[in-house]
Amino acid sequence: MSSLPPPSKPHAILIDGKTIAAQMRAQIKSEISVLGFTPGLAVILVGEDPASRVYVGNKIKACADAGLRSMEHCLPASTPQGDIAALIDRLNADPQVHGILLQLPLPAGFESDALIQRIAPHKDVDGLTIPNIGRLVARLPGMVPCTPQGAMILIKSVCADLAGLHALVIGRSLLFGKPMGQLLLGENCTVTQAHSKTRDLPALCAQADILVAAVGRAEMIRGEWIKPGAIVIDVGINRREDGSLCGDVNFAESLPRAGAISPVPGGVGPMTIACLLSNTLAAAKQASQENIS
Repeated sequence: MSSLPPPSKPHAILIDGKTIAAQMRAQIKSEISVLGFTPGLAVILVGEDPASRVYVGNKIKACADAGLRSMEHCLPASTPQGDIAALIDRLNADPQVHGILLQLPLPAGFESDALIQRIAPHKDVDGLTIPNIGRLVARLPGMVPCTPQGAMILIKSVCADLAGLHALVIGRSLLFGKPMGQLLLGENCTVTQAHSKTRDLPALCAQADILVAAVGRAEMIRGEWIKPGAIVIDVGINRREDGSLCGDVNFAESLPRAGAISPVPGGVGPMTIACLLSNTLAAAKQASQENIS
């Protein structure tokens, strides 16, 4: 029988993504230290988007701290699509590169999906190629997108057995919403996928034992919508007019109602990077085993 945090708690348990991610990175670093070779992650950044530059910088620093080798390819927004495709082909063929990450979103004018699908599935550490998506749906081993993977780890840090719980995923993107729903189905949840056309979202939220918000609208999910005792995972990251960051869930309103909630920042964000390192390590191990055999 699954159990959730009791709804009578005056304040929700804070799900500390920073601490859980730090534990993951320490384990990854330990495994790399005895691996016998250095896993390599190639990151492709196109254009000058400030947020993307920050994300890439954080990923490169995390690689260095964990003992991975990162290779950054910064390209101007004027780079022809064919040149980026050719770079991906070279990285696919490079045995020193175990993972390839194309930082999204790309500047306007690029066919992002065509470039993503060009990445070799075994180096697709973002889990966005069609073979990896198919393996996730079929519940076969493969690369799982980093952010939903991290969100699932946070959920299971609160409640290990999710069977039979009602999970609501607000968002249906290929990057997060759809794979998140598949991961929850894999844990035997009953999953509802909400989106911009969903009617009466507050009523759906009120039924959800697990609520995962990924809509990109600051504090859209009100505390009064949340089922008492629910696990709330806030994937959104939005900037207020005063420059401060907030999620898609009204955090202050949700604290008295939720059983557990991930903060923004400090929740899902650190987990995304930790899972990226984990995927790269897994890809490197797989490549090593294939070379031996």
